[in-house]
Amino acid sequence: MCMEVIKMKKQTALKALFWVSLAGALFSGYLSYTEIFQQVCALGTCSTTVFSVPSCVYGFVMYIIGLVISILGIKSKK
Repeated sequence: MCMEVIKMKKQTALKALFWVSLAGALFSGYLSYTEIFQQVCALGTCSTTVFSVPSCVYGFVMYIIGLVISILGIKSKK
């Protein structure tokens, strides 16, 4: 019984991570697209770059990694 409760909590956490990562990936992906391909900033001034890459791209990569981890965790039934 105790293991079922732990498993439920893990699945709930993974589902929450999935939805947060999906929302973050969509938002930062939109910001990355507008800044890289349209050369405009959707939210005002976007002068923040790290190694000549807009900072929103790093956020996009981070959210995609979280999305992949949550999907792999949800798919595995351990």
